[in-house]
Amino acid sequence: MAITGSIVLAADDPAALARFYGALLEVEPQPGLSPSHWRLPWPAGGWLEVYEPSRSRPQPRQLGRLGLCLQRQADGTGTLASLHAWIATALHLGASTGEPPRQESFGAEAWLLDPEGNRVLLLVLPAS
Repeated sequence: MAITGSIVLAADDPAALARFYGALLEVEPQPGLSPSHWRLPWPAGGWLEVYEPSRSRPQPRQLGRLGLCLQRQADGTGTLASLHAWIATALHLGASTGEPPRQESFGAEAWLLDPEGNRVLLLVLPAS
């Protein structure tokens, strides 16, 4: 029996959050198992499942140590400039800033909050 995996993300507005991640991942959100469930292909395999929790089993918003990490390679402008452009797109889509962008030895990164307050790390690696 093969085991597969996915990442699940509870949302107050699953369709809107699926559109946000679809735009950042440059993929089209797909309807899931119910009208309040959406799925997106995850770059590393599997799915990002966005769903509205049952009223009988609510999932309160909370910040924690877990966050989604989206990464891409830098374009010709360098890692930090590429990151700033990606952040601008995310902010336009409804994200908010978490921590300022910074250059690290492995690339440039910035922590943001998605439209529902979940932590998301944008990571830009040097072009190979």
